[in-house]
Amino acid sequence: MQTPFSTVLSAVATTIAMIATAARSGRPMSNGAAVSKLITNGITISSSGNCTDRNNPNCTSLEGVLSGTIDTIIALKGYSGCGSLVITGGTETGHDNCPDKTHWNGYKLDVRHAPCLDNYICRTSTSTCVRSDGFPCWTIGGVDGLYCDEGSHWDIVFR
Repeated sequence: MQTPFSTVLSAVATTIAMIATAARSGRPMSNGAAVSKLITNGITISSSGNCTDRNNPNCTSLEGVLSGTIDTIIALKGYSGCGSLVITGGTETGHDNCPDKTHWNGYKLDVRHAPCLDNYICRTSTSTCVRSDGFPCWTIGGVDGLYCDEGSHWDIVFR
């Protein structure tokens, strides 16, 4: 039989675990809310098509991006010491066909190369691998994710 104190501790532990899981994935955001939060934190969005339509692969949309993804890219900017970052790919169609942690599902962003970001990833990475498509990838303990160098940008999946 659990004592009242152990019951409270168990409830607290469960709540903390739920909060930690929610912080990683978060909730889907509207494009406007995500863009506003990013701009406030020195992160801009670039679209080759000059649009935000999620169903157009030439646009850059953040419709449905997870709040945890947005919070993590903001944290990454701070950790890297970059004055600004540029997102070049979000939740728009045309990125990947994987069933889980994809651009479309709000877990991934494409971020333009910047010396401060490149140096941070290379300096703090804990392991490297090569993705099945041949692109080199790194993991970083402090900002949990997989950082793949696709040439013109980082393809980042936030876990």
